[in-house]
Amino acid sequence: MHRRTLLALALFTGLTAPSMALAADDTIKIGLLATFEGPFTVLGEDGERGAMTAVAETNGTVAGKKIEIVKGSSDASPDSAVRAARKLVEQDGVKVLVGPLSGDEGLAVKDYAKTKPDVTFINGTSAAQDTTLRNPAENFFRFSTDGAQWMAGLGTYAFNDKGYKKVATVAEDYSFPYTQVFGFMAEFCKAGGHVPSKSWVPIGNKDFSSVIAAIPEDVDAIYVALGGADAVNFLTQYQQAGGTAPLIGGSITVDQTVLTSKGKLRDVLKGTPSAGPTADTNDAPAWKSFVAAYAKQPGAFPSPSLFAHGYYVNMKATLLALDQVGGDVSDGGKKLREALSKLSFDTPTGKVSLDKNRNAIADIFLTEVTEGSDGNLLNKLVKVVPQVNQTLGIPEDEFMKLGAVNRDNPSCP
Repeated sequence: MHRRTLLALALFTGLTAPSMALAADDTIKIGLLATFEGPFTVLGEDGERGAMTAVAETNGTVAGKKIEIVKGSSDASPDSAVRAARKLVEQDGVKVLVGPLSGDEGLAVKDYAKTKPDVTFINGTSAAQDTTLRNPAENFFRFSTDGAQWMAGLGTYAFNDKGYKKVATVAEDYSFPYTQVFGFMAEFCKAGGHVPSKSWVPIGNKDFSSVIAAIPEDVDAIYVALGGADAVNFLTQYQQAGGTAPLIGGSITVDQTVLTSKGKLRDVLKGTPSAGPTADTNDAPAWKSFVAAYAKQPGAFPSPSLFAHGYYVNMKATLLALDQVGGDVSDGGKKLREALSKLSFDTPTGKVSLDKNRNAIADIFLTEVTEGSDGNLLNKLVKVVPQVNQTLGIPEDEFMKLGAVNRDNPSCP
């Protein structure tokens, strides 16, 4: 009997198991969960470009099977992320899911993963520390490091090289910015710096006037950990209010998703130091090859954002591991997870491997915003901090005594 006839018969009679078996023979279905709604939409769209760059490298196949990408959309809230993950797993039938994008989403999806032990979850760019450090899920993997790791080198650079001794912080009020502020302050406070003021704002905030008014006048700089539209709104309003304090950037505050904004905001951003998993002027051949491949994606930025990079790295890991097991997840993904746990490979930004909690160890890039020869703003590479682990080089028992990241931890007023 012709295959199309079989499929039609199966659908007509409700025999869904045979139809799924036929699809499984020559297709691997991968869920792709990102924020395609809300203030982080532009971030999610670039994450998708990164994931699809990895898929394009294998011509849309792995282990001789066609890759079918099934998209799930969230709005950066944990509830929407779990709803999207649940649909991908329980309705679309994916056994492998790549995502989500944002910090609280990752914590929520990690908890959901514990209820689906036969499904394998690989992070997108979600970077809250405790997605993997505390109470991790055995079937959740992160090859893209966390937000504290992304800050490696920045606190010391701000204190020693920029001469900033007193810094205020402005960040969104959820787990990822807590993690970024923790990573920055871990070095800055240890170097002797002080943070007399922290401002936490909700995602999607439109009016920053009260936040700007609350920033002490005697600070040497402002550390800003806002993303997407929030970063653009704050920086624009700070400039319009006549603010002149130098900026220190969280990783997504000076990402390409913000640097491509137009207007006087550009002048505010020039010279801003930051750190993260990528640097636009990285001249390594692997990075240049990645940039060229990414540029073929529809709507690509002048340089890949860290979201494109993170989703690329995690999708790449997924495809490498699927290839190792011949695309076979019929054992509930057990062999796939064993392969992922042992996986180490060269990315466009250097070697990546996993620790015992399935969190990445990778290089981090200290950068400063500059204007390129084509007029676009870029993150100029200042220094590479090699192979940063999740405890920032501190022995694990000592690191855990520092406590979980939150609005009040750490503190050095």
